[in-house]
Amino acid sequence: MRLCVGDDWAQDHHDIEVMDEAGQVLAARRLPEGVAGIGQLHELIGAFVPAGEDVEVQVGIETGRGPWVTALLAAGYVVFAVNPLQASRYRGRRGVSGAKSDGGDAHMLADAVRTDAHQLRPAAGDSPAAEAVKVLARTHKTLIWQRSAVVLRLRAQLREYFPAAVAAFEDLDARDALELLGKAPDPARAARLTRAQVSAALKRAGRRKIAERADAIVAALRSPQLGQPAALTAAYAATVRSLTAVIATLNEQVASLQGQVEAHFGQHPDAEIYRSQPGLGQVTGARVLGRVRRRPAPLRHRQEPQELRGHLPDHPRLRQEEDRPGPVRTQRPAHRRADAPGLRRAQGLTRRPCLLRRPARQGMRAQRGPAEPGQPPGRHPARLPQDPHPLRRGHRLGPPGKHPSI
Repeated sequence: MRLCVGDDWAQDHHDIEVMDEAGQVLAARRLPEGVAGIGQLHELIGAFVPAGEDVEVQVGIETGRGPWVTALLAAGYVVFAVNPLQASRYRGRRGVSGAKSDGGDAHMLADAVRTDAHQLRPAAGDSPAAEAVKVLARTHKTLIWQRSAVVLRLRAQLREYFPAAVAAFEDLDARDALELLGKAPDPARAARLTRAQVSAALKRAGRRKIAERADAIVAALRSPQLGQPAALTAAYAATVRSLTAVIATLNEQVASLQGQVEAHFGQHPDAEIYRSQPGLGQVTGARVLGRVRRRPAPLRHRQEPQELRGHLPDHPRLRQEEDRPGPVRTQRPAHRRADAPGLRRAQGLTRRPCLLRRPARQGMRAQRGPAEPGQPPGRHPARLPQDPHPLRRGHRLGPPGKHPSI
């Protein structure tokens, strides 16, 4: 027996609908969020479970994380995390008006699980260590994106009133650039910066070739440029000072969170396998670990190694799986393989110019007949017709006049 449950979640409640295998709606109810709501859900589902019979409960919900989903997985339910884009497509099968309601979405999710459970991906119950790595890696990446957005906003502000600063500093999120812009956020104060002050900022930032960089920065800041009125320049300078403070704080938090990512990823039992992949380090390996959805079983004991290789290239350091007869071989990219069509064609052009011509098959070659009289063996037959033209006599033109045969 199978019960299909549709769960349309919100911040403070869940709209639940229970459906049997035949598509008949058994119950529909709105439950609160939290411990009370999950207890009422268990009671609601238990009312339709016959005594002494095994029942598989499949739940469709538009999220794959959170305490509610964790409680559903702990109860033994099969949870399908339906993508919102998929849900909108399923909603279009029931009607074309575009109307949307909480109860209608719960019904749609239950029916989607009932009819298309074989095409949906169940939410994997990862281990707490993997979930911790995933949370830290996602937050670390989000902070980097936010820092990039603030840096672009800072660059746009400088272009409006202080274009020399954009030319002077290559990286606006670097420590030396933030320190100098914080001291001199307007063109007048930036032009009064000395080489000693710029050199000290570069030294604290750990830069190389300090003398050359200091001369280039001072020359760029003192170069002639177009400006803005004093009041407008002061307003822009205040915004630049605030943006530099935000970027400096984001730099500190990104560095702090990167340490947490490396620490948690190093404690994961599969960290060595992820680090063995070419091009993966501590941070990138943690991100890949967060993207691969799998069961809590260790990776080296899995029966489906294709799930990891779907995200990463093969590498010879991967250990032999239980169901594989031999070690994993390295897979080159398609354009680097020896049997790639483009590579084979390029090699043929450099070695044998006639390689692009399709060779004739041995069994499909036309059978040649006996050579014509006067033709050497192995040559094509004469192209002239058997009966010569009336104006021709042998291989010469005949005399003018009527031909005897006419």
